[in-house]
Amino acid sequence: MIRSDTPIWQLTVSEFMQVLENCMPKNDTRKEEHTAKKYVYGLKGLCELFSCSKGTAIKIKESGVIDKAVTQIGRKIIVDAELALELHHRKKK
Repeated sequence: MIRSDTPIWQLTVSEFMQVLENCMPKNDTRKEEHTAKKYVYGLKGLCELFSCSKGTAIKIKESGVIDKAVTQIGRKIIVDAELALELHHRKKK
C-alpha cells in the first residue's frame, strides 16, 4: 500500500499506475447497446423517408397507418423513422 504522503516523483511506474487505477472510475466491460432513435421532421422529412411526393406523404400521414410513429404539436410534425417504416410495411402486407 502506498502512503498518501509519498511524493509522486518517488513512485515507480507500477505504483503510479496503481494510484491511477484506484482514482479512475471503473469502466463497464459490457457494452451497452444504445441505439438512438432517428426522427424526421415535417412533411419534407416524411417525403424523404418514404421517397415520395408531398401529396403522397400527406396521404400516408392522414391515413392513420403511421399514427403511432407521428407526434404533432401545432404545425410541427415529428416522426419516429424506424417505427413509421415498420408500420407502413406491415400495412402493405
